Amino acid sequence: MHGSGIVILGIFVADAAYRAERQPRIGETILGKEFSLGPGGKGSNQAVAAARLGSKVKFISRLGDDAFARMAHDMWRREKIEPLVVSDPNSFTGSAYIFVDDSTGNNAIIVVPGAASDVGVEEIERNADSIREADIFLAQFESPISAARRGMEIAKSAGTTTILNPAPASAVDRPLLELCDFLVPNESEAEFITGMPVKSVDDARRVSTALREMGANSVVVTLGENGALLNHGGVCEHVPAFDAGPVVETTGAGDCFCGGFAHALLQNSSPVDAARFACAAASISVTRPGTAPSMPVVEEVEAILFRSRK
Repeated sequence: MHGSGIVILGIFVADAAYRAERQPRIGETILGKEFSLGPGGKGSNQAVAAARLGSKVKFISRLGDDAFARMAHDMWRREKIEPLVVSDPNSFTGSAYIFVDDSTGNNAIIVVPGAASDVGVEEIERNADSIREADIFLAQFESPISAARRGMEIAKSAGTTTILNPAPASAVDRPLLELCDFLVPNESEAEFITGMPVKSVDDARRVSTALREMGANSVVVTLGENGALLNHGGVCEHVPAFDAGPVVETTGAGDCFCGGFAHALLQNSSPVDAARFACAAASISVTRPGTAPSMPVVEEVEAILFRSRK
């Protein structure tokens, strides 16, 4: 029985974001311009994006028993996300170092997942009923790939729509790709998996075809300021980005896209309309600092889409 919304497997980390003109070299200290500490982690960010848009969301992960874990639970409570989360007092809640280029808003990230590194197949089995009952199951590779694979297997066998965001970039095999109703890589992840560079929309068309030949059912390659390229059933459609204002930080854009895409599919949008909705949501997120805090509400996304149709 479906109708239980979206289940997301992933990690929560505390994002320590440093804004500066450049990264320091080894052995060098430089002065930064801004610092913030806030909630992050790909899966948790995607959960916030979907929940803030109005979807019912459950989140599978592990945390330590510490201040960062309390930050996570406080945020999930505010965002009305149901945590299916184990607390491990013998480990720690993850954290991420985020460098933000002050002139462009682009970023470089080091993630330490902490307790979430230990999410295993048994964790997935414990939550198998929630996955089976969900309309959509979404996973990434910040959690162990073995857990993502088992979650996708359970979801696929139950007729739950599966979305895989292969980030950070990792090697994937055909059996895993064949479990993907939608594979959602960015340019660098698509290049890592296929060995084909993605520098343009035409490159994205070619790489999406290659990914389908490798086993994925449908592919959405996110292209940053160039929007996204959807290959659904072998038919490619480019969805341009939206201009929601000056770019402040791009860190949460990919997670916002994935959460927005899952939410739109849950509303019975066609894949191309879901990609368009997700591009609009991501375009808003980059105008704000932070990751989870940058996610828009549905009225903001609908306003961008309405303006684009005029």
